[in-house]
Amino acid sequence: MSVSLSVLPGPAGIDLCLHLVRLDHGAAVASTAARHCVVAPWREGGQAQFIEHPVPQDTGRSTSATRQWALDRLAEPVTLEDLARHAHMSVRTFTRRFRGEVGSSPQKWLAQRRLAHARLLLESTDLSVARIATACGFGDPVALRKHFHTYLGLSPLAYRRAHNAPDPTTARQGCFSP
Repeated sequence: MSVSLSVLPGPAGIDLCLHLVRLDHGAAVASTAARHCVVAPWREGGQAQFIEHPVPQDTGRSTSATRQWALDRLAEPVTLEDLARHAHMSVRTFTRRFRGEVGSSPQKWLAQRRLAHARLLLESTDLSVARIATACGFGDPVALRKHFHTYLGLSPLAYRRAHNAPDPTTARQGCFSP
């Protein structure tokens, strides 16, 4: 049976396509496709878009090595002073150069990288929210939930539900039956 997506309203057609991709190829492929389309792979409504923000390219400036150093230590407490010390700069100089290269403060960038790592773990593992919070440097589930609500508009568990594939044996029941 064939379904014409041209008769579906815009977002509904995209949602249907992502649902079919999720069923046929899994949650990871559907999530990647949704990010490339700048839509949520499974929408409950009211949340922010799930757009990937890659680490900026090394422009030859001095904070790129420190950014990588911080990424290698997401689970550890890393302060602004630690970052500046690693870059061999004063906090003020480091903050100014970092903001010039990345477009945000070092603290905000680090929180976003930790959040991106938490999203990946929620999508690809069965780890508890508490273990993910620790692994990503948030310390406890309360801090992780706060960041999720602030940046994405939903809880970590709602995010996990939105990015995990439904059970393939029940998901197609009643959908476009021939």
